[in-house]
Amino acid sequence: MPTFSTHPDIPDRDAAEGPSETEEPVVLREADLRPFMAAFPSGVSVVTTIDAGGLPRGLTCSSLASVALTPPTLVVCIRTASPTLQALLAQGQFALNLLHERARGTSDLFASGDPARFERTEWRLPLGASGPHLTASAHAVADCSVVKTAAFGDHTAVFAEAHRVTVRPAAQPLLYGLRRYAEWSAAAATPPPAASPEGAARVRG
Repeated sequence: MPTFSTHPDIPDRDAAEGPSETEEPVVLREADLRPFMAAFPSGVSVVTTIDAGGLPRGLTCSSLASVALTPPTLVVCIRTASPTLQALLAQGQFALNLLHERARGTSDLFASGDPARFERTEWRLPLGASGPHLTASAHAVADCSVVKTAAFGDHTAVFAEAHRVTVRPAAQPLLYGLRRYAEWSAAAATPPPAASPEGAARVRG
């Protein structure tokens, strides 16, 4: 998953360890976004669609965000040269599968470019779906229609409106950052830090 590949000049840090007061930050001579985004863990998704020949297409995608609630719109950023993107744009629709924490293998499979990836994972195409649903690997699926695209550099931002969302509340999300996976259930089980005498810090918008 290249979006979160860590720069070789930056050593891995144990997840529980915070920055020390004496540690000097590493300043990169070139603005390589990969180590920057590696420091921003996120969930993992697989974008799926059906091409003009009726064949399923898909890839692992960690670059996504919500845009608006009304209409329900999100954006995914995909490598412009990707065959999945070309099929997605031709069909004008796709499914966004959010992977659960037991689906690391599916994430790696769809990031590998293996031409047989749909033969190696469980999926179905429900009536009205915008793309294959990864039934054994996804804890939530959004069926989306493309409304706008914006090409920039080597990627294309695809803005899409979700017309149906399917959620499995009992499943927990898969996380990825610093070239490592993590389970939401394990992260959520960590006790919160004790409040300082001055009060807990607040994130302000």
